[in-house]
Amino acid sequence: MLIKDILKQTRDKGSVPFSFEFFPPKTPKGWETLFETITELLPLRPAYVSVTYGAGGSTRENTHRLVERIRKETGLEVVAHLTCEGSTEAEVVTILERYNSIGVHNILALKGDVPKENRQGSDFAHAIDLVRFIRSRFPHFGIGVAGFPEGHPATPNRLLEMDYLKAKVDAGADYIVTQLFFDNRDFEDFVERCEIAGVTVPVIAGIMPITSRSGLQRMAELAAGARFPARLLRALSRAADDEGVERVGEHWAAEQVMNLLGSKTAGIHLYTLNSSKATLRICQSLGIRSFNAL
Repeated sequence: MLIKDILKQTRDKGSVPFSFEFFPPKTPKGWETLFETITELLPLRPAYVSVTYGAGGSTRENTHRLVERIRKETGLEVVAHLTCEGSTEAEVVTILERYNSIGVHNILALKGDVPKENRQGSDFAHAIDLVRFIRSRFPHFGIGVAGFPEGHPATPNRLLEMDYLKAKVDAGADYIVTQLFFDNRDFEDFVERCEIAGVTVPVIAGIMPITSRSGLQRMAELAAGARFPARLLRALSRAADDEGVERVGEHWAAEQVMNLLGSKTAGIHLYTLNSSKATLRICQSLGIRSFNAL
């Protein structure tokens, strides 16, 4: 089922779909651990899961392997990430034909990070080019794109940012899933700006819990411009160790989700970091045993 249809079905029922994101492991032990995580999260019955896409060739193959394994072993709907960097039209056609053959018809089209080494030529300069190509060659596929509640790091002009986002939607994107944020007011403002710009597709909120001090630093580096509210930083500063940091992060994320459920969000996308612990605790604190019961 396409994600746009899942979102419509849940909206018609008056509920909000939840989804999880995973990344392809680099070691055999990592694969074993990830599927233990997936097994632990399956009882929650997420609407779908997504799999990230790396810049290197081996990482990309691991993405394909993970997409295929999740689809085969769980039957879950899978959204496969696909990036512009280093991708040619021929490669994208091969990838999408491979997914099509196993019943995976949902893609998240992204610009992607520029590889530090072994940079290859690309036929796609921007995500809009990838969206347009997929829509023209595989019209039956569902396509999602990224949104940035705190602002796109490469587009400081926020008026242009919305113009670019609308152009991606006009090119064929079905929905938007946001990057992480820690202040729901940023998300609410983003949704309102989408409405003003004439962007009418559903907007899914991306939530990533803080699980350690080192993780907090990585978020600050990877999500350029990420804003950490003073109230959150104060709570983290009171934590005695990483276990305390993890509990603060889970509590903050749970509060975000609880408040978002009563807002204009079309869905909640939890960045799991390939671990079930934080996700399960967040759901437990919200009283959620199965998303289908919402």
